[in-house]
Amino acid sequence: MSIEVTLVFPAYNEAEGIGHAIEAALVELRRVSHSFEIIIAEDGSSDGTDAEADRLAAAHSEVRHLHSTERLGRGRALNIAFKESKGSMLVYMDVDLASDITQLRALIDSIRGGADVATGSRMLPGSRVKRSLRRSFASWWYNALITVLFRTPVHDHQCGFKAFRRESLMGYIDEVEDTHWFWDTEVLIRAAQRGLKVVEIPVEWSEGPGTKVKLLRDSYGMGSKAIHLWWSMHS
Repeated sequence: MSIEVTLVFPAYNEAEGIGHAIEAALVELRRVSHSFEIIIAEDGSSDGTDAEADRLAAAHSEVRHLHSTERLGRGRALNIAFKESKGSMLVYMDVDLASDITQLRALIDSIRGGADVATGSRMLPGSRVKRSLRRSFASWWYNALITVLFRTPVHDHQCGFKAFRRESLMGYIDEVEDTHWFWDTEVLIRAAQRGLKVVEIPVEWSEGPGTKVKLLRDSYGMGSKAIHLWWSMHS
């Protein structure tokens, strides 16, 4: 039987949360799809995430564990998982479930309805977002920079809650160079520049207490990568 949806969880040191994320995803995917798989893209963890992922894969036929013995980076782990996937629609979200998992239906329905890429957005009027003022300002600044540089139609480039039509993503995934956090943005920039149909959906989003994004370091790093990408595209 063909698989309609692949959901990927990139996982680095997520031993405490991966079990809850998988159980919630199984419940929601059974509501929205007739056939699916879940891939744990486990990225060289050192806290026992690999053992927990093995346990979950053994307990649930829909779950697969892709293990790396070394840290690859979020973007590289996603690239590998998507290439190993079997679904005609490819989705990923973060283990902390910062985006409400019940909004999976909206992402999937957007692809079913003809979009090439669907992405959650914390910047739309219908979104409900809980996060600090500092992070809200950093996100606004970052997205403004991306919009100015690349003229994308997207309001929120960095939300870790996205879906793709398989053939659309596979047409350009090897062009996406970043191996870590900037991957989320670059995959949208390259989709827009290829003329693919990108839609945003409002999300209910709550900042998790264990977020691995370091505000100042990662904001500076991703801003620098954006400028480098713009330069490489225009030189």
